[in-house]
Order: sequence, then C-alpha cells, then structure tokens
Amino acid sequence: MSKERIYPSQFAHAQAVIMPAEFSLNADQVKELDALYAGTLDTYKQGSIIQGTVLRTSSDGVLVDIGFKSDGLIPLYEFSEHEFKKLTPGAPIEVIIDELENADGNVILSYEKAKAQKAWSVIMKMFEEGKPVEGTVLHKVKGGLSVDIGMPAFLPGSQVDVQRVADFDTFVGQTITAYIIKVNQKRGNVIISRRKFLGEQRAESRKKVLDELSVGQVIQGTVKNITNYGVFIDIGGVDGLLHITDMTWGRIAHPSELVKIGDTVTVKVLTLDKEHEKISLGIKQLNGNPWEHLSESVKVGEKVKGVIASITDYGLFIEVAKGVEGLVHISEISWTDRITDLHKHYKVGEEIEALVVSLDKENRRMSLSIKQLEKNPWEAIADQFIIGQRITGKISNITDFGIFVQLMPGVDGLVHISDLSWTEHVKHPADIFKKGDEVEAIITDINKQKKKISLGIKQLTENPWENIEQKYPVGTVVTGEVTKITDFGAFVKLPSGIEGLVHISEFPQAQAQALKVGQAAEFKVIKVSQEDHKLGLALNSSEEHGEKRGGRRAQPEKSSSYSKATADRSEDRQRKQEPKGKSQFQLELEKHAARKSSNDEE
Repeated sequence: MSKERIYPSQFAHAQAVIMPAEFSLNADQVKELDALYAGTLDTYKQGSIIQGTVLRTSSDGVLVDIGFKSDGLIPLYEFSEHEFKKLTPGAPIEVIIDELENADGNVILSYEKAKAQKAWSVIMKMFEEGKPVEGTVLHKVKGGLSVDIGMPAFLPGSQVDVQRVADFDTFVGQTITAYIIKVNQKRGNVIISRRKFLGEQRAESRKKVLDELSVGQVIQGTVKNITNYGVFIDIGGVDGLLHITDMTWGRIAHPSELVKIGDTVTVKVLTLDKEHEKISLGIKQLNGNPWEHLSESVKVGEKVKGVIASITDYGLFIEVAKGVEGLVHISEISWTDRITDLHKHYKVGEEIEALVVSLDKENRRMSLSIKQLEKNPWEAIADQFIIGQRITGKISNITDFGIFVQLMPGVDGLVHISDLSWTEHVKHPADIFKKGDEVEAIITDINKQKKKISLGIKQLTENPWENIEQKYPVGTVVTGEVTKITDFGAFVKLPSGIEGLVHISEFPQAQAQALKVGQAAEFKVIKVSQEDHKLGLALNSSEEHGEKRGGRRAQPEKSSSYSKATADRSEDRQRKQEPKGKSQFQLELEKHAARKSSNDEE
C-alpha cells in the first residue's frame, strides 16, 4: 500500500508553494524537522530489524506495517505452522528490511532472517556459557529432528533421549530443553542435545533422591522394565531392583504375573548403596511373614489341604495358606505309577490333600507327599514274594534292555535282556515278545529300598553251559547245524542249544566251498570254556572221522530240537547274508588257503 511522502530536499519548495506566509517555519523548526527525518532514514535502511504490526494473514503470507509508505509481505514459508497460527491482525512482529524499495516500489521484509540474526547473539552467548536453550520441535528430518530455538537447529536421533527412541514423530510440536553442543555460524548450523540435558537432570534428581532415601523407607515407584529375575522400579529418576523372590511370599514363575510396565507400585527399601547407586526393593516385606504365623496344625506327619498354585516338570506347588506353599516332588506322587507329565493328571487351582514330610519355617520350605497318604505296597513284597519263586504275569512294558512283567497292581519286575535265554542272542525283546503276553519267570532278586524286582526267564531251564567242559572235552566229535556265516567263521548250533564257532582258519578248503546255512555236519571240539561260555570247533575231516569211528563214516543226525520255525529263520538269514556267487566267507577261505600253500612251499 503506497503512502504520500515529502522529501527534505523538497521541503523548502513545498513550504513556499503550499503554505501561506503566516504558517511558514523558522530556521529552528526546519532544523528540528530535518533531524527528525534523518532519524527516520536511519531506522528504515536495509538490514535493520524493526518492530512491525500484522495487518492480515493469507495463503500468500503475512502483510506487515512497519510505518513506512509501503507495507511488506513476508512469504508463508518463513513461518512454522505453530508460528503462523499465533499471528493475528494487530499482533506485533519483528522483521528485517531486506530491501527498502524494489523496482516496483515495494518493501521486502524477512521474518526468518530477523529471527535468526536476533537468535545468533543469544545462541552464541548460551553456547559460551554452557546454558540450555528451549525450542519447539518442527518436524522430523533425516537422522533426527529439526528444532526451532530462534533458528532451525539439528537434534540428532542419538541425542533425543537417554534411551533409544523408536518413534520420533511423537516429539513433533513439543517444547524441549537442550544443550548446544556444536555451532558453525559461517554455515548457519547449530547442533543440540536433549540427552545431555536429561542426563544432568537425572543426575541431580538421583542425587536428591539418594540423599532422601533410607533403608526401611516405604516409597512409590513406576515399573520401568521386567526381566526373568525381577523388576526395575523408577523412583524419582533412580532405578531400584525388585527381585522376583522379594515380590511375594508365595511362588511365581515370572514377575509379569504380578506387575506390568507402567504400573505404580508401593515398595520398601531393603538395601541402599549410595556410592554405586544400587537399591534393592521389596513388596512382600510390606506384609508380615506368613510362615511365622503358620497354623500349629501344619506340622510334620499331619495331613493338609491346599490348592495347586503351579505345576513344574519336577513337581506340584501346593498353597496350604496365604503366601505359604509346599512342594510335592514328582517322586512323591505315586508308589507305583510312572508319571512323567504332571499336567496330564493335575490342574492349577485344583484342591488336593497331602502329607507334610518336612517343614523348615526359617528357610520357608515345606515338602509334601501324596503317595504317603496310602500304604507302601512295597512293604508287602517280602510277605508275598521270595527269591527263587516261580511267577506268571503279563508283560506291561517292553524296552531295549528288557521286559517288565506285572506281579501285582503297581508292582513290576524286570527281565533283563541278558536273562531271556541261555543260548539265543536277542537283539531286542520286541523281536520275541509283545505287550500283554503272559510269561513265566523266576524271581532272582528283590530290592525294597530301590523298589526293584529282578526276574529271569532263562533260569526256568537248565543252564546248558553247566559242566560244558565235561560234556564236550577237547577232541570230541559233535553234530551241529550251521546257523550263521560271517567273515571270520561259521556259527554252529549243537543239539543242546549251545552255539560254537568254527574259525575261518579251521576249514579245509574243499569242504568250505560246500558249507551252507542250515546244513548239518560233524565238527570236532578244539577249545571249550565254561566261564566264558565259549566253544571252539573245527570241521571234522573224513579221514579223522573214519579213524575214530572204525573207518565207517557216520551220517549226521539232525536234532529234533530244530523246529520248523528255526529252519525258516535260518533260511531267511541265509538269504539276507549270502550274496550271489561266492560268499565273503568262501573268498576269505580261498585267500587263507593260498597263504597257507605259499608258506608250505617256502
């Protein structure tokens, strides 16, 4: 908006032209007017900061009256959103004259430059004196935030807070206090740190809180963090640890069962280390120790009722009174049942009865037992069973090391795999038995303390290895059936059930070629050991046999003990073990014969 104006150089002429003589100014008045105008020219010059008045705001910017013949329009981009909202017609505003009159006769003003020029002096002073500044967060930028402290300053993301900040947007529009940590006036850069300011504030707050704290004091705090071992409580800028064992007189698996982050809790100061700023807190200490006031009815040997508070892999925790829990170990659940998963048998909150086995009020420990409410069935074992007794029972379980046979409800005896047979080499009991089969056995041992009964099935029959050295002295010719051929020899089963080994070195080459699994032949005993249960054989030659039997070759007789099932198994083994063509055993025999022939020639 243009205003009419008279310049000093034109003033005398104007006075003569437009003013009557009676209104003419004297020399002093003209001098005073010239001085006043000169002062006006000093005010309205490029680079001057002056006070203006907001005339109106629009989408184009802010129109400002500075008392000059023309008003100035400041672009909208020089104002932040919150600054623009505060500007109303008539409001004062400080601006700088960028250009007094441009080609169009307009005054060019800048709010941003005026603010920056004024702010620099303040910023440099605050920086030199190490004092904090206040500012408004304008918006998020790459790597941090832009903050208006009179001019845009950069707040790095790492300096926003003492803790890691996940969302910077929450700070936009907030007024913050920070320290100036770096200034480059030439480039117009300012870097600030809110973290440094908060750190100092927290240090002062911690010192004040620690000075006021004392052991035994009851205070309020806020749950700041939760871990497996406890909770960190913020008490006026100082963190105290509330350990899981100090949260309740009862038992909890995790602190989150009682509190959550942000909760306000009342705690008691248990220990205080002002030098290292370490504080331990407690909640349970606010109430009396329930173990000290436990009912007289709760004592060793007495029954108690309670509610299952928690279930673990190793037992049940039973709450028998408020804040008092006892443990029923998994081994104290049942005399007879093999329980591996307690969750299948019990539920949290279930009421249960148990016997107090041990009680330590000072250390707050109580052992309970469910099985001891009933008579121990193993106490009656000595009355019902004796070593050497023959029993009949059903197989209740089969493992790789033996079979369990039920003697009475809840009492099983074990037949170890080594006690299944005197002669058969059993790889797995499941190859012979199945669960539910009824079997006979002999009790070989009873151990009430370990609750174990040992059984044997092979003991039902006579031990064929007994007096084996007298039955089969060295040199005796026996008849047997080839049951297995390996790389080192052949296994031969005798009519008594005993298996002997014919080593590869004991086979004449001619006879070895025709030897097959299931074939019956005559063999000579060359080694025998009752202690080691070993019988060494050699294939009997026709010459030796003829001499011993008076020159008559005896026909081998097949023992009636070889059942059809045994023959079928032998055939199956033969099919699985013997490859097409010559067997490995035969190849080894040929190599052995060749080596022996070479040695003979030498």
